[in-house]
Amino acid sequence: MAKKVVATLKSGKGKEFSKVIKMIKNPQTGAYSFREEVVHNDHIKDFLKDK
Repeated sequence: MAKKVVATLKSGKGKEFSKVIKMIKNPQTGAYSFREEVVHNDHIKDFLKDK
């Protein structure tokens, strides 16, 4: 995976994406889990808004 990331950054398109980490609370146990994803910069608010 590292080779793919490096190749993307060299082409200049890597700046269009961000790694977003969202904390989600489980309603049954009350425990928190984390969901992380690489998202296009235009869709960050949509990712954080969704449940």
